[in-house]
Amino acid sequence: MIHSSYYRPRIFPILGLGSDAEIDRAQAIDPTITMNRDKVEEIGRDGVVGYIKRSPSVAYALTQNEYGNIEFWQKIVNTALKGAVGEDEIDLNDFKTPYFDICAYLTDDSGTFKGTVWYPALRTAGFSVTIGEPEGVIERGFDLVGEKAVIFQGDNKYLIFKSFTWGSGDTEIDLGATGVQDPALLPDFDETAYSDAKKYILRVVVVSGGESSVLEVDVDYEYNSSTKALTFTTGNVPSTGDTVKVYFTSADAPDVEFSLNDSDPAGITGESASIYLYIPATGKPSSSDYIYRLQSVTLEVAFDREDIREIGNKEVVARGVRTATVTATLGRILETFTVEEVLAGKPADYGMIDVENLTDQASLIVKIFDDSDKSVFRYGFKATGLSPTELRGSASIDEYVREDNSLEGEELIISADASVIGI
Repeated sequence: MIHSSYYRPRIFPILGLGSDAEIDRAQAIDPTITMNRDKVEEIGRDGVVGYIKRSPSVAYALTQNEYGNIEFWQKIVNTALKGAVGEDEIDLNDFKTPYFDICAYLTDDSGTFKGTVWYPALRTAGFSVTIGEPEGVIERGFDLVGEKAVIFQGDNKYLIFKSFTWGSGDTEIDLGATGVQDPALLPDFDETAYSDAKKYILRVVVVSGGESSVLEVDVDYEYNSSTKALTFTTGNVPSTGDTVKVYFTSADAPDVEFSLNDSDPAGITGESASIYLYIPATGKPSSSDYIYRLQSVTLEVAFDREDIREIGNKEVVARGVRTATVTATLGRILETFTVEEVLAGKPADYGMIDVENLTDQASLIVKIFDDSDKSVFRYGFKATGLSPTELRGSASIDEYVREDNSLEGEELIISADASVIGI
């Protein structure tokens, strides 16, 4: 049997220069594969004619403890730097076209490595950040989608990723010189009709001048299983300094399956967050915009994806997002009407607040710190252009009255730079 302690998840950004990394602080991983097969019957026959097999649908749900590191956000938008201090923020447009692989390396209780489960070409369909209670651990949730799932075992049991820098005068990449991992024959393609490149290589990506190209097998590159040489066809040879990323399987373990992260917090609680609500038209955010008495805060982003296929091809050929919806929910014990005053643009104790006059341009900032001392800022979120959608009061016997406010917009940024977040 395979215990969760030996289910070792790893993410591989496909585009850009971002390297692969373990998925830290994961609390639940729930991939669901829907086969999308339609049973066909016909008049005049007792029984099934057959099944129409469409591409599977993969829904990959991931929950993490918040640990104050922006790395995973960078991986799912395929960037090595964006969102870091001194770099541009990550915004919702950055989630449109990037895609990535996630795998899990599996070892059983006896220490025997059993294989790798690979979910290639996933995209982000949505995510959430939930502060469920003041002392509770902040949670991140990610909803990812794709079309494929593959189990590698036997001689192909390890998924291998290698990155190379193309040097001046290079004519090939020697995959036999990458260490102990040699590309293994993919059994589904063990026929003379297939080339070595198809039989041994899963994917080749070239990053040149900031642009990434996923190469076409037998058209853009070739592979020789005897010499273990990866070569490129005329017109597709990389330029000096380009990065070449190669994916294959092997009977030998990768250099790293899972790195233990002991430097970041095990989990960050709601006491370590600061929440600000303000209307930009009235000025920049300040300490006076801090919201007290909050019991819960949730930020949710849902993408209406449009990932395009084409006739004559079973692969997704283009990736995009039609719209993005940001929903913020603030839950509190009713004591003052501070949130309503902010949304109305009125000072404290203003005599009358008409909900029809609430703003549609509110901004919400969520800052995450190391601990409740709030001396070390980790990273934060800023949602802008928010409009209230629901004001919900709740009164029960022997309970304090609750007030929940929901706001909706289409803009959100993520950054580890406090100056970008705004306060």
